[in-house]
Amino acid sequence: MNIVPVIISAGMILLVATQFVSVALAVLRKLLWRTSAKCGPDGVTIIKPVCGLENNLRRTLRSSFAIDYPQYELIFCVASPDDPAIPLVRELIASHPAADAHLLIGDDKISQNPKLNNIWKGWRAAKYDWVVISDSNVLVPPAYIDDLRERWSSATSVICSPPVGSDAEGLAAALEAAFLNTYQARWQLVADFLRYGYAQGKTMMLSRRELEHSGGLSILASEVAEDAAATKIARRTGKKVAVVREPFQQPLGRRTWSQVWSRQLRWAQLRRSSFPLAYSAEILTGILPVAILYCILATMDVLAWIGLPLLIVCWYSAEVALAVVYRWPLGLTLILAWILRDILSPLLWLQGWLQRGFTWHGNNMTSLKRSKLKRGVVGSQT
Repeated sequence: MNIVPVIISAGMILLVATQFVSVALAVLRKLLWRTSAKCGPDGVTIIKPVCGLENNLRRTLRSSFAIDYPQYELIFCVASPDDPAIPLVRELIASHPAADAHLLIGDDKISQNPKLNNIWKGWRAAKYDWVVISDSNVLVPPAYIDDLRERWSSATSVICSPPVGSDAEGLAAALEAAFLNTYQARWQLVADFLRYGYAQGKTMMLSRRELEHSGGLSILASEVAEDAAATKIARRTGKKVAVVREPFQQPLGRRTWSQVWSRQLRWAQLRRSSFPLAYSAEILTGILPVAILYCILATMDVLAWIGLPLLIVCWYSAEVALAVVYRWPLGLTLILAWILRDILSPLLWLQGWLQRGFTWHGNNMTSLKRSKLKRGVVGSQT
């Protein structure tokens, strides 16, 4: 008996099963969800790092003022006094005089992570124990804080949400949504369902008191990415990272191909640096390895060629079902973008291994070096 076709068949079946089981678990998480009782109305500080005039920035920042929660403050953090987003932030604060909102300007060089440097002043100025680090491009729903606090328990260290790409304009933006939604968000929901969640920096809720016991905000500089550091802290302290019931949206607008690729490559390098074993397995998660194995078996007359297009249709039908269940954007352009994503993913994965640095908001960084805390540097505040 030729053992090679058996081994190839077993590998292909395992990869196909991984696709359908992961989608099934993400769907099951949604169907089995039970809403928890609301937590008490403790005050919450939302820190919004802002850098430049991103797509839909007015819309996303304005949504932060419409949160349905009795007691919260907004702290907008901008690193440079010349940032073009400053007039917009000031305008929004002035147009919402009842809001407890502030703008802080200055850059504290505490790490090589520009986002962490930017929010440092906001963390020190926060007046509540509950702190949400919320990226400026997140579209905040009215129940934002309630959705986050719903997941908190004594066993939790971080509550987070992956971004769901919405309002994509053009194929490049649809490709970014293809990476974000039925791929990256799916795997984060599955990890949460299996009680092995990991943080995503778009939205992270932390307890200042608990983080101070672990070393304070500066401990998040122990990794290049603050969400990777938060994940490792949680696991080291025996606590968990939890994900909200339904991920929050990030309206994408129009993207260029270079913007999409550089962003996905940066994230790939960060994952490879912080979690190399998990990153190694990413090469097996798209349809391309399955299609290659199927073609090998077809040339060996083990499988019929007609089965390949049927497999491809079933593969992406699972992602369609996932998008429908979670009410994520869907359409022909997005489905084409899923296929393009799976074609490009091996190249992205390989470049993530080979490339050793990237530029983030004008900062040259390396994904292999850990951040070093520089104490005693204080930014200006206005």
